[in-house]
Amino acid sequence: VQLQASGGGLVQVGGSLRLSCVAYRDTFSRYTMGWFRQAPGKEREFVAALNWSGSSMYYADSGKGRFTISRDNAKKTVYLQINNLKPEDTAVYYCARPLMAGSISWCSLMKYEYVYWGQGTQVTVSS
Repeated sequence: VQLQASGGGLVQVGGSLRLSCVAYRDTFSRYTMGWFRQAPGKEREFVAALNWSGSSMYYADSGKGRFTISRDNAKKTVYLQINNLKPEDTAVYYCARPLMAGSISWCSLMKYEYVYWGQGTQVTVSS
């Protein structure tokens, strides 16, 4: 399994970005997918998770109303739309997949639930 994230960049406060994560050599459509982020000097934290069909999702409180997670199973891609970017959104964003296929649950908010990780894409928000 290989996950490749892209779409990060340098944006001004209030701007938007759409991150993408493509899965290679994977039966992508069976799995919940997650997004996490890690700012310098901080722990990696949960951002959003989406079940296999795209019908059920979780968001971190910091992203509710601004983040939208979605997926296209035919393209083996999960997306994270980030609107109204804030300086505190500056971080490396990672996509991730758990080892086992299954239903989304509170465990999907936990980084230990995920085994496969993308390389990360940097998001920098300038004020």
